[in-house]
Amino acid sequence: MKKFGGPAAIAALLSFNGGFVDTAGFLGLQGLFTAHVTGNFVTLGAALVLGSHGIIGKILALPEFILVVALARLAGAALRARNAPVLRILLGVEVALLFAFCALAVVFGPFADADSPAALLTGFAGIAAMALQNAVQRVHLSNLPPTTLMTGSTTQATIDAIDLISGSDPDQAAAIRTRFGRLSLSIFYFAAGCAASATLYWLVGFWCLIFAVLVGAAAAVMRGETGK
Repeated sequence: MKKFGGPAAIAALLSFNGGFVDTAGFLGLQGLFTAHVTGNFVTLGAALVLGSHGIIGKILALPEFILVVALARLAGAALRARNAPVLRILLGVEVALLFAFCALAVVFGPFADADSPAALLTGFAGIAAMALQNAVQRVHLSNLPPTTLMTGSTTQATIDAIDLISGSDPDQAAAIRTRFGRLSLSIFYFAAGCAASATLYWLVGFWCLIFAVLVGAAAAVMRGETGK
């Protein structure tokens, strides 16, 4: 079967989905971040002060994220030992989790109380999908920028831009230019995902997550050097 796509194309789709899913979760689950789990510390503090909903989900987001990453690492090692296409399988699992996130959100949402059992289950599905995506990127796309964490990428892109403009370290100019290009694209795709999610959520609510499922499926079926 002819191969198509590749690591950069897969990373672009994942970056888009990182922004898309995080935004949809934030809008529909009382400020719950599904990908940027450290942001939940901030929204947790706000929820405690303001007495708003979503406290339980924000408390449990980090341990769930850690657990899923650990399971992904173990599953990847087991699949690799069997010479299975690890990336393809793990991305397929992410698509299944995204579908679960979408289905639960559409069936039970919108959520007046983000601490209700249905809302928590929905949020956990989204967090699991993004935790798995983070694990996949770290292990299988580690030479490319992160697909969900834009703070570090923005910081490095800014430093690279200043170095290129000032002409410092000319021996490393080519490498800096390449890294700056990759980081800029990753940030752009993530921002595009945020914008698309906000717009579609405003128009159709949680139904917008169908788009995230389709984007995830497109990344999962791509073939390239990262197949193992």
